[in-house]
Amino acid sequence: ILMLIAKGQEIDKVVGLDLAADDYVTKPFGVRELLARIHALLRRAAKPTDADAASGVPFQIGSATIDPKTFQLTRGKVVEELTARELKLLKLFHAHPGEVLSRDRLLNEVWGYNYYGTTRTLDQVIVQLRKKLGDNGGEAKHLLTVHGVGYKLAS
Repeated sequence: ILMLIAKGQEIDKVVGLDLAADDYVTKPFGVRELLARIHALLRRAAKPTDADAASGVPFQIGSATIDPKTFQLTRGKVVEELTARELKLLKLFHAHPGEVLSRDRLLNEVWGYNYYGTTRTLDQVIVQLRKKLGDNGGEAKHLLTVHGVGYKLAS
């Protein structure tokens, strides 16, 4: 949460931060500063946390083994690094095999409640996961597109 505030008083900043804001910008502010702060917040949000790493045992999707503690996907001798969002998506699909998960649900559960970015972001992460799972070219074998709805893990 980034607060844009008109008042530069310390108490206003403290109250906002106490109410769960992650950062603040006081008026007047430059566009470059605002964008830099937004990018910094997005970088922090995308980093894996200790809680994420400790929350699970390795699991299988097809011939790939996903290890939540190391953020790695192993397929044969190939080891791929996973981002926190990729891992969250794989965990969600693994918990609901064969179930169609809507784009809205995936965006809300992985990117956060009320995600306002483009849904193409999800599509790009799915493309990367398909590559890491070995679905290069042709039809996807693991993460299947359900047109107009979302995606599902092949059961």
